[in-house]
Amino acid sequence: MAVTAAMVKELREMTGAGMMDCKKALAATDGDMDKAVEFLREKGLAGAEKKAGRIAAEGIVATAMTDDEKKAVVVEVNAETDFVAKNAKFQAYVAQVAAQALTTTAADMDSFMAEKWAADETLTVKEALSSQISIIGENMNIRRFKQVVEENGVVVSYIHAGGRIGVLVDVETDVVNDAVKEMGKNIAMQIAALNPKYTSRDEVSAEFIEHEKGILMAQIQNDPKEASKPEKVIQGMIQGRINKEMKEICLLDQTYVKAEDGKQSVSQYVAQVAKENSAKITVKGFVRFETGEGLEKKEENFAEEVAKQMGN
Repeated sequence: MAVTAAMVKELREMTGAGMMDCKKALAATDGDMDKAVEFLREKGLAGAEKKAGRIAAEGIVATAMTDDEKKAVVVEVNAETDFVAKNAKFQAYVAQVAAQALTTTAADMDSFMAEKWAADETLTVKEALSSQISIIGENMNIRRFKQVVEENGVVVSYIHAGGRIGVLVDVETDVVNDAVKEMGKNIAMQIAALNPKYTSRDEVSAEFIEHEKGILMAQIQNDPKEASKPEKVIQGMIQGRINKEMKEICLLDQTYVKAEDGKQSVSQYVAQVAKENSAKITVKGFVRFETGEGLEKKEENFAEEVAKQMGN
């Protein structure tokens, strides 16, 4: 039986499922509307579309790692409310997403969403997500993932505040023991707390430095007292302020938060651990995901939301 646009429209209005999903359901059931509804329900697609317009800015960040600790992934999966983010069913689903992302070869989110869902290969990742939306009752979104691989060392993961922040640290080392792993975790905690933008100064572009120097020079020129100082003094002031900024935005330049004297830098801490374990250690990079960062959060009156759901 030929599937018409009117049939697709009717099924979409009945179920709230996506247009292409409705067309696929009708084709699979030879145009039988009741069977098409059941098809969509079985796939977990009925009702998902109606929730797709809601803002999902809560959720959790999770990590997964291979047994040899040489490859890890961090993922962010969003939901609408913090209540659902704390739900065991949602957290179990996010763990499945992390396991999938650990082994995926997808280069982007579109490719990831189109691949087969490992937990049920009759579904794609996107279809499995739609199923979870129907089960949990909130709009959800797999926002991003990032893999880290270190063949010559170890990847260390850290989850902060129950999934609010997730960190992976890439540690190249010729010695992998508990002390080195502890160092990696301490550094991951530092990253979670202080949110550095770069691993080291080597990653900071010359353009960024020049831009910052230009801003600092303008600030000095707007202060008659400072502007009257000799050029050599002014350049020294600018460089001093640049160095101060680098200590804030570059991980290895930051003061190590657990340092007993309050002066040891992260790079000095790494060197100390390397010396104590007769190891060559390099912190090559890190990934830090914070739930909802950069997303607009929708503020709604709870009473209005309840009334809306009750049809008042």
